[in-house]
Amino acid sequence: MLYPSIDSLKKQIDSKYTLVSLAAKRARELQARDNLLLDKYDAEKFVGMALEEVAEGVLEKQASDANIQYEDEM
Repeated sequence: MLYPSIDSLKKQIDSKYTLVSLAAKRARELQARDNLLLDKYDAEKFVGMALEEVAEGVLEKQASDANIQYEDEM
C-alpha cells in the first residue's frame, strides 16, 4: 500500500494498534452501509478507504469512556 503512507497516518493516530483497530471497525461500517465521508477515494477496498479517511483527518479516534464495560473486558 503506497497511499496513505504510514508516516502520514502516524501524524493523525499515534498508535499502530489504535490505527489498525479504527480502520478495521470503519471498514466493517463501510461494507455494511454506504455512508462515505469523502467525496472521492483512491482505494477500491474498504480498509484502504478507511485509511484514506484517517489521512484526511475526517476519521479520528474517540476518547474511551471509563464507565462503559465492553464484552471483551468481562
